[in-house]
Amino acid sequence: MRPWAGTLVFVLLGLTAALFIGFYPAFTWGSVPQDDEQQGYGNELIIKFSHVVAENTPKGLAAQRFADLVKEKTGNRVKVEIYPNGVLYAEAGEVEALMRGEIQMIAPSTSHLSEHVPSWLVMDLPYAFLSQEAVKEAMEGPIGQQLFSRLEKKNMIGLAYWGNGFKQMTSNQGPLRQPSDFQDQRFRIIPSRVIEEQFKLLGVKSVPMPFNNVYRGLETGLVDGGENTISNIYTKKFYQVQRFMTLSNHGYLGYAVLMNKKFWAQIPPELQRGIREAMAETSAWANENAIRMNERQWNDIKAAGSVEIHTLTPQERTEWRKAWEPLYDQFEREIGRDLIGEIRKLQDKYEGH
Repeated sequence: MRPWAGTLVFVLLGLTAALFIGFYPAFTWGSVPQDDEQQGYGNELIIKFSHVVAENTPKGLAAQRFADLVKEKTGNRVKVEIYPNGVLYAEAGEVEALMRGEIQMIAPSTSHLSEHVPSWLVMDLPYAFLSQEAVKEAMEGPIGQQLFSRLEKKNMIGLAYWGNGFKQMTSNQGPLRQPSDFQDQRFRIIPSRVIEEQFKLLGVKSVPMPFNNVYRGLETGLVDGGENTISNIYTKKFYQVQRFMTLSNHGYLGYAVLMNKKFWAQIPPELQRGIREAMAETSAWANENAIRMNERQWNDIKAAGSVEIHTLTPQERTEWRKAWEPLYDQFEREIGRDLIGEIRKLQDKYEGH
């Protein structure tokens, strides 16, 4: 081949490559590749669901069940990827990550929402809910509706409410029967101004601490005790590093299942319907399962015999409630008089349950 002919072939090959590489995708055929961070390959929609607890907790089990149902309800068009144990985001950062759209779905404890929407502090008021029925009525009624509606200004959509259970007190310093028994102890808390003030009224120094650091904090004596549900006490083995436990049912730990608002708006309506159907079925199952798990694990903790357990008497319970009553007036302005009023109605209805 003559030199000029070789040069011509080289130039023609270069122009051909430019057409298919330099001007891509205008000169290619087939569909334009999609961003696999959100859409996945083909037509599969990816929802990354981050949470901070173990897979065998009520929330962890509910998240996996939801993922399975979404796959079924949407005909494999939506895939929910579960990231447990805070592997993507810790408690302190997951709400902000959702608001920014860095993650599509989370299920934080309601206390973490109060930092962004103060009305959610209502969920932390001591003895706000006196029974499982009261919790269910609250979240399916005006309280739940108002709380979810106030999240939308923060780029979040509330899909459901998942329960964990009532909180109990544990400590290494002695039995907790009277409010005075808490004096001068150090307790781990979820960041919440209501919870911080709750313990301040008892003379306790509160220590905010990520959930996955609590076992080590209790084991080393960095903190003396804390408040947790039976499920969390059992699955994280807190009962093995605490000497005393009081069955107080003084507060309720629940989770708001949330999605990024902008991301949700971009999901086709038929897929939204499938996701909502999956969420409704999951939530009904999850809230019943949380009750069953707490009952079963409560029996397991008692059988282990490693912690001394005290159940509050009616008189002791009255003293605890009296000690915490000032919190209702203290936080009425931030929470809203309307929501406090709804809580008072529930207390009157379920008193004695």
